[in-house]
Amino acid sequence: MADRVLQISDGFWNVRGSFKIGGVVDIGTHASLVRRANGKFVWLDAYTLTGDTAREIDALTDGGSAIEAILNLHPFHTVHVRRAHERYPHAKLYGTARHQSKYPELPWESPRTEDAECHALFEEDFAFSVPRGVDFISHNENIHFSSVLAMHKPSNTLHVDDTLMCIKLPKLLGGAHRVSFHPTLAKALERRAGACADFRAWAKELCDQWEGAAHLCAAHTAALTPGRNGGEPIRVRIERALQKADKTLRAHEAKHG
Repeated sequence: MADRVLQISDGFWNVRGSFKIGGVVDIGTHASLVRRANGKFVWLDAYTLTGDTAREIDALTDGGSAIEAILNLHPFHTVHVRRAHERYPHAKLYGTARHQSKYPELPWESPRTEDAECHALFEEDFAFSVPRGVDFISHNENIHFSSVLAMHKPSNTLHVDDTLMCIKLPKLLGGAHRVSFHPTLAKALERRAGACADFRAWAKELCDQWEGAAHLCAAHTAALTPGRNGGEPIRVRIERALQKADKTLRAHEAKHG
């Protein structure tokens, strides 16, 4: 899978990159470069830039000097963290608790990306949301459901890692893009009464607060823009994803309450 840069809007670029499972199956990954209201740039997540992609980003960011921060939003997306820091050593480095524990030698900023204190630092440009009712950092390292979702306010672009997926259906099934929650939801739900109610409330809150979302950039799958989604609002797609997850949620409630 060749790296490419998608300009979602003026001030928001989504880098689609390569990530191979076992060095064979390429499921892709992503990171987003965003220009803030102050004219500086931030990365949402990290990726190792090379070739034409690196040159394109350098041209946008004055050789990288205009990048002021890197926000690592998914606890289990760690492959590119060190290289991104090495490329932009002057940029403030933010990460989740797992990023900080995995790379304690890196110069992490004290607020973690899942913390409200960190969100407040960037509130002029972004709104953030952390899923409720699910483990944010699972003890099972194969469960990658949770991440910090980021909404870029000026462009109404939702950047999300594994929590939400956008999959293009085969042509035989219409070729449309379908949004769903990550398939590890059943294992990510907290083993307690009320977890499903908290998750439903969070998902509905996401739809209500980010009703104006026009673009969805998801890791491993696709970037969904109005020109590619048939005009259906992102909110409707997330609501439908929640409906599809109802069977999973009901099964969990039957066991845990």
